Amino acid sequence: MTRERQRVLIVSGLLAAIGVMVTLVSYSVPLYRLFCAATGALGTTQRVAADTARVSDRKVTVYFNTDVAPDMPWRFVPLQRSVTVALGQQVPVFFEATNNSATALVGHATFNVTPAKSAIYFKKIQCFCFTEERLGAHQTVQMPVQFYVDPRLADDPSTRDVKDITLSYEFFPSRKPEGATDLARFVVAGPPDASRGAKLFAANCGACHALAAAKVGPPLGGVVGRLAGSEAGYPYTAALAGFHQAWTPAELTKWLTNPQGLVPGTAMPMAVADAQDRVDIIAYLATTGGKGAIPPR
Repeated sequence: MTRERQRVLIVSGLLAAIGVMVTLVSYSVPLYRLFCAATGALGTTQRVAADTARVSDRKVTVYFNTDVAPDMPWRFVPLQRSVTVALGQQVPVFFEATNNSATALVGHATFNVTPAKSAIYFKKIQCFCFTEERLGAHQTVQMPVQFYVDPRLADDPSTRDVKDITLSYEFFPSRKPEGATDLARFVVAGPPDASRGAKLFAANCGACHALAAAKVGPPLGGVVGRLAGSEAGYPYTAALAGFHQAWTPAELTKWLTNPQGLVPGTAMPMAVADAQDRVDIIAYLATTGGKGAIPPR
C-alpha cells in the first residue's frame, strides 16, 4: 500500500469518526429521552397509546407538583392536589396554566415521578409534556393528563412498598418556539351546539347514563338546575350526596372537567377533556327538562 493511500485511509477514518461523534451529539437529547422513557430512568414516566392493564384492588395516592422557571411569567397549578386510584385504573386530571404577560409565549414542560423506582410503572396516555406549547397573552387553559399506574407495581419486590407517588412538572421558556402547538386547542372554540352534544352524550356517556332511567349512573334528564345527589332511589356516594350544590352549567362544567377535583371521593371515573365537548354536552342536557338554560360560550 502506497504512503499516499495510507494517508487517504487515515483521513477518511478520522472524518468518519468525526461524523459519528457529531451525529451522537446532535441526537443525544432525543436518544437520552428515549432511554429514560424506556427504562424509567430519573423518574421518567412511560408513554402508551391506551390503558390495557387489568384493574387491581391495590390502590396508590398520586400527588401533583408544579413549578415555573423564574423567567417564565406563567401561573401553572394542578386543579387537584392528589387522587387515590386503583392500579390499572385510567385517571384524567387537569392542570391550569395562565400567561400573565402581554404577549404570547411558548413554553416547554419537563416532568418526573418520585420515587424514581415507580416511574417505569407510571403510564401516561395523554400529556402536554416534552412538546412546545404556545399560550396567548393573558390566556388561561386547563390541560388534561390521562394516566394509570401499572398493576405490576405491586408484583415488583422493589416497589411493593410504594403507596404514594408524586408527579411533578416544570414549565420553562422554549428554546425552539417555531412550530409550537397552540394551547388554545383546550379553549372553547364555538357557541354551544346541543345537537352535537346529543351525539357526544350517546357516544361518551350513554354506556353509564340514560335520560329517564338509572343505569350505572343516575338518570340525567333534567339534571341542569337539579340538586346534586337528589335523584330518588339512586345510591349516591356519601361524597356526592353531601355536595349540596345545584347542577348549574358552571358546576357541570367543573364536574365534567374534573369530577374528583370538584367532589373528592365521588365514584365518577371519567372526565371530558375537550372544552368544546363539555359545552355541547351541557347544552344538550339543558334541553332535557332541567331548570337551567343553555350555557353561554
